[in-house]
Amino acid sequence: MFDKTYKQMKKKVSQLVSARFSHPVKTGLLVASSLMLAVGALIPTWQQIVVADQYQAQINALQAQNSSTQSTVNSLQSQAASYSDAIANLQAQINGLQASISANKALQQDLQNQITAAQAEIVKQRAILASDVKAMYVDGTPSSLELLATSKNLSDFVDKQEYRSRVQSKLQDTLKNIAELQKQLQEQEVKVVSLIKDMQSQQAQLDSSRAQQQGLLNYNQQQQADYTAQIQANNSKVAQLRAAQAAANATINGQLVSTGTCGGGYPAQAFNSYGGSWGCNYAKDNTIDKWGMYNRECVSYTAFKVYQAYGYMPYWGGHGNANEWPGNARAAGIPTSSTPKVGSVAIWNVGYYGHAMWVEAVNGDGSIVISQYNYSFDGNYSVMKVSASKADNFTYIYFD
Repeated sequence: MFDKTYKQMKKKVSQLVSARFSHPVKTGLLVASSLMLAVGALIPTWQQIVVADQYQAQINALQAQNSSTQSTVNSLQSQAASYSDAIANLQAQINGLQASISANKALQQDLQNQITAAQAEIVKQRAILASDVKAMYVDGTPSSLELLATSKNLSDFVDKQEYRSRVQSKLQDTLKNIAELQKQLQEQEVKVVSLIKDMQSQQAQLDSSRAQQQGLLNYNQQQQADYTAQIQANNSKVAQLRAAQAAANATINGQLVSTGTCGGGYPAQAFNSYGGSWGCNYAKDNTIDKWGMYNRECVSYTAFKVYQAYGYMPYWGGHGNANEWPGNARAAGIPTSSTPKVGSVAIWNVGYYGHAMWVEAVNGDGSIVISQYNYSFDGNYSVMKVSASKADNFTYIYFD
């Protein structure tokens, strides 16, 4: 029934986004709708449609809240993705450090094994040196006379002396080398131990950062759940409002002749000159027609009927709620009247948006037969007989 063009919806959402409902209004909504239905017969027709249309303002406000809330949820989801990436990155760093720590601990163990082996070799070489010294020395002092006495000749004496010196020097060099190796291994072990300690400290910091990011992610996900629950609650309220709206509307309009999902010649395929399909077998408000109006809305249907009947339909800047059509028509030099005529567009200028209909027939008693879309806010087609007294409230636009 309503034309929800982009520009006007943007304006309406901006106006409604700050609206808030008090608890009594929320909880008493269905009760109020029931009362309005009960006393509907006592309220004049034009007043009843205003009351029924007030549901739409509440629906719009709830949908505006949902739009704002969904935007918040989308932002939270983006933040959650960032937290998840940070957690994954921190975990990768932690895993890398753990691998380095494990490798260095293995190196530390290897160094310790080498130090132990070096220490054992020192002990062994010292034992060999002690044995050799014992064999070559008497009371700790070499006796040249004894060496000379046991030698066959002077040359033999020199050979023995040189052999003793070489053995002694070799053992001393071996001990020195082993001791130097042990010192180097111990220095390396100190460095490895320090490196492991630093890595463990870094790992602890990363663990702390990861826990913080995880906490933020958990809080973010709880917020998402809370906001999603708010959206679902609002959607439930919207469904209740639409049901009450349709029930109220059913008591204030004319006699329905026929209804259907599609009809009235409204195209099922490809009427949009900009490409794409937008006909009545597509979801309501699925796309925008060539005049900037949403499909399966009342104004999109009447625009199509005008084009079908007369070969043209003015483009009014991508906007044109039903109650704006008379003003738009006059500005374009198209005549308007209070007298119904077959092939004219009837505008009911009540409520928030008004309602546009196509005049199919004018009866002798002043009643008219109209075809329309979205009468029950469901995006469907219907034909209705409207009494003369009610038809007098309409404005008719002559496009012929």
